[in-house]
Amino acid sequence: MKSITINGSKREHVGKVATKALRNAGKVPCVIYGGENPIHFSADELSFSKLVYTGDAHTVVIVLEDGNKIDAVMQDVQFHPVSDKILHVDFFRLHEGKEINMIIPVKVIGIAPGVRDSGGNLSRNKRKLTIRALPKNLPDFFTVDISNLNLNDSITVADLSEESFTILHPETQVVCQVKMSRASMEIEEDEDEELEEGAEGAEGAEGGAEGGKGAEGRAEGGKGASKEGGAEGGKGASDKNSEAKSDS
Repeated sequence: MKSITINGSKREHVGKVATKALRNAGKVPCVIYGGENPIHFSADELSFSKLVYTGDAHTVVIVLEDGNKIDAVMQDVQFHPVSDKILHVDFFRLHEGKEINMIIPVKVIGIAPGVRDSGGNLSRNKRKLTIRALPKNLPDFFTVDISNLNLNDSITVADLSEESFTILHPETQVVCQVKMSRASMEIEEDEDEELEEGAEGAEGAEGGAEGGKGAEGRAEGGKGASKEGGAEGGKGASDKNSEAKSDS
């Protein structure tokens, strides 16, 4: 892992008055933990630009005025709520044979076929991962190659694991994945609705045709009944006329 050197001076006083005076002079009060006793020092605010305002992970070599060099990692940083000026920085001392937890960034390379050819979206679920490792085994970053990711494929923590460090996340944790875009999902839903409407329309047309056929049958039946009834009625009237003539 790359290292950044910060030149500092030990602090003789750690009260509020001394801290305020340091900040007014463009200095940042700092503390190094992880040793027998905390070490208080200060450094120019500009010294932290490459350490704080970056997405990369770095170790730090703190060089004090007495020539003492301390290997450490930044543990916490406090900013002013309005001006965003650095107010305080905490460091943790590194020991050669002692593992340490550190947050490592995830960098993506390549173009996923599921995005390029299928219109999917790349979802970055984890942009940083916390690991435990010896200082010498700390990686600068994780490299994730997405060149083989098709639609609905994913890369998990298990795919990034190595023997030289331990990733402090479940192996099934998704780091990135290619998912179907919302627009594609809406198009598919519209197509499904159109297919359903078409099927319903066909069923309705078929039912209407059967209904028309039944009505036609009823009309023929009514026509036949009318003819038969009319014929019978005419026959009855003729018989009555014949009887009348015989009586007269």
